[in-house]
Amino acid sequence: MNDKFDALVERLHAFMDRVELVLPGPLTAPNWSASVAFRYRKRASGHGNLEPVAHVARLRLSDLKEIDSQKEKIQQNTEQFVQGLSANNVLLTGARGTGKSSLIKACLNHYAPAGLRLIEVDKADLTDLPDIMDLVAQRPEKFIIYCDDLSFENGESGYKALKSILDGTVSAASPNVLIYATSNRRHLLPEYMKENLSYTHTDDGEVHPGEVIEEKISLSERFGLWVSFYPFSQDEYLTIVEQWLSALGVPSDLWEFARPQALVWALERGSRSGRVAHQFALDFAGHHVGRQTT
Repeated sequence: MNDKFDALVERLHAFMDRVELVLPGPLTAPNWSASVAFRYRKRASGHGNLEPVAHVARLRLSDLKEIDSQKEKIQQNTEQFVQGLSANNVLLTGARGTGKSSLIKACLNHYAPAGLRLIEVDKADLTDLPDIMDLVAQRPEKFIIYCDDLSFENGESGYKALKSILDGTVSAASPNVLIYATSNRRHLLPEYMKENLSYTHTDDGEVHPGEVIEEKISLSERFGLWVSFYPFSQDEYLTIVEQWLSALGVPSDLWEFARPQALVWALERGSRSGRVAHQFALDFAGHHVGRQTT
């Protein structure tokens, strides 16, 4: 009888060992000296880890044109944060390709020597934010949790997780962590015409949003700083084109020749954005700089 019992216990121990191999383990610290930027990755097994970014985009604040007011707000908030002063979580919203993500990357490069670090987290992994924040809470660096192109559909779990982290958990937010998010949606959730029917009007003319609208506004309001980006005018678009042509080594005497081609490029893509300007400059520089060097 004892032999059977001992054999059963041994089998149970072996089974538990196999189970522990597939269960998600605690988040472990990466080599913090390997990079100034990290990505949070979660495997199919449920294990999450922070991976150093080997090649961080080499954007400078001076590279970004025609967004001076937005740049000033983000840079001021980031500088306060790096200096250990009070600063806000930031939501950058507006037209696509207007420099929202580029501005965050440029700030990282500018303030990395002062201890700024960035951790990129996909919206599907926002439920793991508490573990990430616990991991970095005792570090001497300042961390931006970066969520790019953030938007939610109704019922997604990451929505409530982010809402709780921003302003709603029992524990206080770590003073060395801020969340910077970019989105094309001001309120991060889809908005439908029928939701306007939930608005109510009082006798004195005051308008009150319904519960559905209130719920959608409640997440974006938890970001202390809103920075809006707008479509570029033709002149602003051409200024950005020339900036990228200069950065890519295209001689200034070719810029005038490039202007009408840049306008056609934008017309074909239906957008005068910084992203479109950069794409045109890459194509133009590839044709003309390459020919000059051969």
